[in-house]
Formats: sequence, structure tokens, C-alpha cells
Amino acid sequence: MEENNTTLLNLRTIEPADYKELATLMDLVFPDVGGAWPKSTIQQLIRQFPDGQICIEDKGKLIAAALTIKVSYNRYSLNHTYLDIVDANDVACHNMNGDALYGLDVFVHPDYRGLRLGRRLYEARKELCRANNLKAILAGGRIPGYHKYADEMPVSEYIAKVKRREIHDPILSFQLANDFDVKRLMNRYLPEDAKSKGYATLLEWDNIFYEEDISVHQTEKTLIRLGIVQWHMRRVVSVDDLMNQAEFFVSSLSKYQSDFALFPEFFNAPLMGLARDKDSVEAIRYLSQFTDEIRHRFSQLAVTYNINIIAGSMPCMKHDKLYNISYLLHRDGDIDEQYKIHITPHEVRDWVIDGGDKVKVFETDAGRIGILICYDVEFPELGRLLADQGVQILFVPFWTDTKNGYLRVRICGQARAIENECYVALGGSVGNLPRVDNVDIQYAQSAVFSPSDVYFPHDAIITEANANTEMIIFADVDLSKLKLLHNEGSVTNLKHRRLDLYKMRKPKKRHKKKQQ
Repeated sequence: MEENNTTLLNLRTIEPADYKELATLMDLVFPDVGGAWPKSTIQQLIRQFPDGQICIEDKGKLIAAALTIKVSYNRYSLNHTYLDIVDANDVACHNMNGDALYGLDVFVHPDYRGLRLGRRLYEARKELCRANNLKAILAGGRIPGYHKYADEMPVSEYIAKVKRREIHDPILSFQLANDFDVKRLMNRYLPEDAKSKGYATLLEWDNIFYEEDISVHQTEKTLIRLGIVQWHMRRVVSVDDLMNQAEFFVSSLSKYQSDFALFPEFFNAPLMGLARDKDSVEAIRYLSQFTDEIRHRFSQLAVTYNINIIAGSMPCMKHDKLYNISYLLHRDGDIDEQYKIHITPHEVRDWVIDGGDKVKVFETDAGRIGILICYDVEFPELGRLLADQGVQILFVPFWTDTKNGYLRVRICGQARAIENECYVALGGSVGNLPRVDNVDIQYAQSAVFSPSDVYFPHDAIITEANANTEMIIFADVDLSKLKLLHNEGSVTNLKHRRLDLYKMRKPKKRHKKKQQ
């Protein structure tokens, strides 16, 4: 590369007229394994699979290239040799109906190494794989550094040391750095490759967006709109009064095409103001009498306004015990429920509430969601149980009276988003209820958090409300970004758990004693 000249790179597909330059470059890079392919081979590749033949030029000079074919994954994810890919007559075995890419060669002019041109070519291949809905990229990778160590160690040990970066191999180290995994070792892959001692690694990069039969299966919705109601606690005179206010918010969120509406914990607490001269235990049980009606009316709103509703939480009497339950009202009419698991000292002392014993992920038409009610989000075990079930969006209806309490919920919500690689939406209440014992003041700043990586906002906050102001907020979350994070993130918390040291253990089922 000439000094004092500006590099002007252009990535494009290879054309038949490029053969002379391409052959010169291959002769330069591959003198030890035969140099350039015949012109007929290159022309065949261009004719059969033009999009798979990619090059980079600098001011019109061809300086790097990648040659690729399509193959059957089931055949070439197994042991094979180079002759199975390119036969003795230099004919590449391209399968136009193949479901995977196979990387034949990637080569860069020696004067241009260090500019990461090989990485650009690999990224172009990955985009081609995604765009064509192919299962994976396969490659038989030479290990040209092995001849230096062949007398000292077996090839398996050499590969292990390259993986640990104790040894640098010109090809394998590069491929590992580009997210390829070594699936198997192939002996006599290319016998004339003396530097590799005839060995090659079978490398694979998986397309996480691959759909097995995209023409038959309905494409999963990935862009989801969340609506959060920062609810103002105010005096109400009836259930109708409360539900008129709720319907106003549901209608508003629906007009903006939200997929979900989140209400806060105990949003219906103003109804306790209708029970004069009752102590706190009596008042919360009085409030539970309205739960069935409110749940039914919210279900009607979900269907009418075509929106999934997380109806905050409400007290509910079951088998002479009082629970704090959040209801998920699906827009198709289904109803799910999530009990609050951990009961705060205040709830136990002043309201005598019991905790549930199970958390689960709910399948919706807009992703897999979980619900943790307020205090529950402060326990990382629950979030991890939901992550093990594939949660994508975690909803946290909360009620906190002070900023200290709110910050516990907020900070733990952000932690759950990072450690479980999911979105977390918090919805709380504001205002005062001076006539309602134990629910007199509120503090909230509702928000939606993302994991913290390059695919998401720099501060991992998608949106947040103004503190202590009644309002609604919206957040568009992209579920496909979670797939990228799980597999290609800067860090991958879920993949890197040390399950040899710790794991979540499901509780044993309790068997009821049979009646005698």
C-alpha cells in the first residue's frame, strides 16, 4: 500500500472481468496450496451464486475477496474433505437449494493486512446468510501454524491452546475472533497442506434468526410497544368512577397502538376510602370484594381496545387467605394471574397478606412476559427463574411511598434487565390518599429499562416518566435485539453462568396425602 495516499475502500460482488486481478492475489496469498483457481472455476461461482462472491477494492484495485457457495447443512456439518467441496476438476459443489453457506476462501493482500478487511468480508457473509434465511455458515479451516508444534503436541492440544490464546494461528485465531465455533477436527481434509499437516477444523457460525420454514410459519412479531400508566391516586365515589379513569388510559394507549398497558400495584386502593371507620385489615378485605368485578371489566377493555392489560395488582381472598395478585388480561379474552411471592413487612403487619409460591412466563401475541409485583423484583432468584423460561419483557407494577423505596425497585429492575438480558417495565402511582390508612402517600417515576450493550440506549433507559406526575409513557422494544444480545453481545450473562458451581433448583412437588 503506497504511503501518503488515502485508502478508498469499496465492497462489491466479483465480476468476470476481475479474474486476472483475483488470480494474481490468490497466487500471492496461497503459494503453498496451489495458488489461483482456474478461470472456469471462478466464472462458474459467479454464474451460479453471484451474491456469494465478494471483493474489496481500493481505488479500483482488488485487494481482498471471499468466495462462497451454498450447501446442505446436514451433509457438510459432518466430517468431509476438501474434495467434497471442490472436486478434482476444480468444480465447486454449489447447491442452489442449500440451507447453509460454505466459505471456500477469504484472502487479503499482504500490504493491506491490519485494516480488518477479513472481518468486513466475514460480516458481509453473515449479512448474506441472514438475508437468505440460511441456517449457518460452515467452513473447513486450515491451521497453518500447527507444523511448528506438531512434534510437541497433538493437534487437539494445539487447537485448545489457540482457543485460550496461548498460541496464535493465522487462520484459526482469526475465525474464532469472528464468532465461529470449532465443531470437529477433520483429518486429511487437504493432504497437500503441509503446514496444517492435512488437518482442518470444521467451523460454524449459526444464524440465530433462521426460520426453518418461513413460508409456512407466521413470522414472529418483534417490535413491541409498551404503554405504562403512572396512575394518580385520587378520591373516587364508586367502581364506575375508578373504571372510567382506567378506561381513559386504556383508550389513549390503544390509540397509539400499544401492545401492552401496565397499571400500578394496588391502583384500586382509592376504593378503600368508601369504607369509613374500618381498620387496615378490614379495609383491605373490603377492597378485595371489588376484585372480581374489576378483573372482568378490564378483560372487556382488553378485548374492546385490542390491547393486553397488566392490571397492576389487587387483593384477592382465596381459601380464607388474602393474596396480592396481578392479572394479565389478554386481548383475545384469556386471563392469567401472578401472585406476589414476597410480602413486605408492612403488608404482613398491617394487612395480613400471604405470598404465592410460583412464578411463570406467559405467552402473549407480543412476546413472552413475566410479572414481578414490586418487592418481588428485589429478589434476583425470581428473575432468573423467569429467564430460564425465556422471558423477554418483565413487567413490575409497584407502589412505593418514599424515594428510598422507589429506588430499591428501580435499581433492582435495572439489575434484572442486565443479568437476565430482557426488557423491564416499571409502573407506579403518585398522589395522596389522606382518608385511606397505609396508602396515604406515593412516590413514583415509571420507566422502561433495557440491557446495557451496544444494541440499546447508552444509559440502558428507553424511557421514563416525570417523577410524581400523572402521565402515560410509551416505549418501543425490539425483541430481535435480545436474540443478538444472547448470542453476540459484548458480554453474555446468561451463557456465561457457571452452572458447574451454581444453578437454580426447582422446588420439589409436594404430594398431598391420600384420604384414608
